[in-house]
Amino acid sequence: MIRLQLNHREMLTITFTVEDVARTRLAISPLWEIVASIRLLRTPRAHQFHRRWAETTRVRISQPGTDLGLLFDLVDPHVWYSADFLTPPPRSPVPDLTAELATLRRVSPDQVRADLDVLAYARTHPVGSLKDAALPKRLKRAKAADLPSSAVAELYADPEAGVDRLAGELAAYWEVAIAPQWGRIRALLEGDLLYRGRRLGQAGPAGLFEDLAEAVRWRDGALHIRHRRFNGTRELAGEGLLLTPSAFVWPTVYSSTIPPWQPTVTYPARGIATLWTDTSVDAPAGLVGVLGRSRAELLAQLDVPRSTTELAARTGMSAGGVSQQLGVLRDGGLVTAHRVGRFVLYARTSVAESLLGAPESSGG
Repeated sequence: MIRLQLNHREMLTITFTVEDVARTRLAISPLWEIVASIRLLRTPRAHQFHRRWAETTRVRISQPGTDLGLLFDLVDPHVWYSADFLTPPPRSPVPDLTAELATLRRVSPDQVRADLDVLAYARTHPVGSLKDAALPKRLKRAKAADLPSSAVAELYADPEAGVDRLAGELAAYWEVAIAPQWGRIRALLEGDLLYRGRRLGQAGPAGLFEDLAEAVRWRDGALHIRHRRFNGTRELAGEGLLLTPSAFVWPTVYSSTIPPWQPTVTYPARGIATLWTDTSVDAPAGLVGVLGRSRAELLAQLDVPRSTTELAARTGMSAGGVSQQLGVLRDGGLVTAHRVGRFVLYARTSVAESLLGAPESSGG
């Protein structure tokens, strides 16, 4: 149930039962990255951390033969709602785009139309009450004039054919905009999942939520999210909350709380400011003397959790060599391994952090 009304202080409050806390989960969503990146492309925020990526992507998607009309019609940063069927909740912590597109294709035609009814409402009520929009079955059927374009109206009329076209456009956008950089984006998102999992284990929900974003606060068993256009309360009822980190939503957060979808909060992944920065990390000479150059360099590269494949690419070592050296470092208590979906990420221990932070000897 959602109870919302507007006032001068917009705040969405999500309340939890004990079961909801237990069912809260973290996942990466390639489809969310597509939607968030398109919203960013169409707003000045792209010029903050993502300027080079945005400039390159705009050139790529403008090439002849690239048809993204339906997708871009559905993703409008000036409307408070994006059709939820575009981003169905991922079924695993680290799904790939193929798996998410398969989930999208299984969304029922009735649900596609219900979400488009909400989109039509949002377009005609730019600062309207979400109380009505929270229950799509109570909304009037969308009129073609209230939808973003004739292509979206065709999607409404024939959801199966429209979703098939949409899936093709999502895949095409992914190939030119996200896939070339997915390795570094995924590493950033996986590192955030690992960090959040640790925080939850160390301090419970307060630890998980307290540094999620500037607009988010955890108080008295509820999550409070500042919004520009609405406020109210979303009472979870055993559904749990889905948290999805994103490389493209800074400095805001997105919330999706309209049934029947699982309530979702998409927030800025940690380290977004350095996403596009290629940094060279040198191991301290003293550490090289103790551990050897290869192991010391691997420790230095673990400023954020990384996979064997990424470490091999950053150091020039073979994947087998990296794996062997990580095994030695792990046996020595200097790194830990954590599985995130299908991948294993390695992180420095507090002992390794102390070694890297130790001052260099001046000799004498």
